[in-house]
Amino acid sequence: MHITDNQLAAALGAWRRPDAGLARALADAVGDATLDGRLRVGSRLPAERRAAAALGVSRGTVIAALGILRDEGRVDTRRGSASTLRLPPEATARIAPSSALGEDGAIDLRRAVPAAPHALYQRAVLRAAERSGPVLAESGETGPGLPELRSLIADRYTRERLATRPEQILITSGTRSALALLSTHLRPRAVAVEIPTYFDPLAGFRAIGTRLVGCRVTADGWDLDQLEDALRTATGGMAYLVPDFQNPTGALMPKAVRRTVARLAERHRVTVVVDETMRDLDLRDTPAPVQRIPGSILIGSAAKTIWAGLRVGWIRGPAALVGVLARHPLCEPLSAAPTQQLVAIELLRDLEPLLRDRRAVLRRQRDHLSGLLAGDDRWRFTVPPGGLALWLRLTTMRADLVTTRARAHGLELSPGPSFAADATHSHHLRLPYTPPISTLDRIATVLDLACPTIGRTSARPARR
Repeated sequence: MHITDNQLAAALGAWRRPDAGLARALADAVGDATLDGRLRVGSRLPAERRAAAALGVSRGTVIAALGILRDEGRVDTRRGSASTLRLPPEATARIAPSSALGEDGAIDLRRAVPAAPHALYQRAVLRAAERSGPVLAESGETGPGLPELRSLIADRYTRERLATRPEQILITSGTRSALALLSTHLRPRAVAVEIPTYFDPLAGFRAIGTRLVGCRVTADGWDLDQLEDALRTATGGMAYLVPDFQNPTGALMPKAVRRTVARLAERHRVTVVVDETMRDLDLRDTPAPVQRIPGSILIGSAAKTIWAGLRVGWIRGPAALVGVLARHPLCEPLSAAPTQQLVAIELLRDLEPLLRDRRAVLRRQRDHLSGLLAGDDRWRFTVPPGGLALWLRLTTMRADLVTTRARAHGLELSPGPSFAADATHSHHLRLPYTPPISTLDRIATVLDLACPTIGRTSARPARR
């Protein structure tokens, strides 16, 4: 993929610095834009003369900057061809999320999960136990899932104007299991993924040796040029997308983009798998379902709406596909336990009151944390219309350094490269607003301590 003159200038922005020469400042700006995902890894830079004209510098400055970038392992240049962006070895080592355990009393925000609805869940468990006799009399293998649960989920899709029959639903032990079963069945050579995206699916795709093709997503939406390029590169393969309150950006894919995805997927014979785990966490003033991507296979779970400990998920697709998946050797091992399915039936039967409460609490917590962090030069963010987290763009430090400093104060965070298939987004942090207000106050205080105060627009009182 070629980067145009205008794209380069827009990605670098105001890159000149009074504390560095032009070549050094330009090299740093290109390196930061690559690590942050504004310039895509593997893309080719404009020719030297064109880049110089677009940036308002001499060709010699561009040549010197490229020399610095080559020495640092950030570009490859072959004689007679353009320079190609790459990541240095130290950046690629940061792909894996941190596995360090926090000390007692530490706040661990590496997983964005809501608390269990204790009383509601306990009542559901008791009701499920009371009606478990017929299930306990069977072998414990449920095939595509308990009929009642499949019907409940199918009815919910139908109420949302997506006519669905129970035979189009297959129950799994969560979205990761659903994705693993689909990946094993489809065996895609390449998978188009969003950059950034949820890190667990990335690990699953890498484990089976699948090539990952990235498409940039920000809080403002999907990069259509990269999206088309990713689907073209994944021809005959699969796309894994989170169009509803995307994890971690919180973005909501517009209807027009969804239609574009469907058209491109059909053209390139790409199977689109849509993760709807966040779909119910609509925090807009008037929540309303958005039209789904036509022809996509849907996967969902109760992990984010009810509790991550309820290991129940599902696949919604053509009945023929569900029938094939139900006969797959991995279907039973990846299925939810029948007793868990019974609990899910009890909770999903009347889910709307729980969702209303969840949305109200999350909206209040989102707004509280956003208010604590607003108006500070050390980070930028867009208040998301849904989901579970803020996606912070740090302006004074790299995310891995902030993560290390925060850990020293008892706060575990996930840095941006954990969510990027190409290890970019080194200046981003995912900051869940799932904890209660008092804990969010502490989180904001730790973040204040973990980031330098250079560049603040105004003095602010210390957070308590």
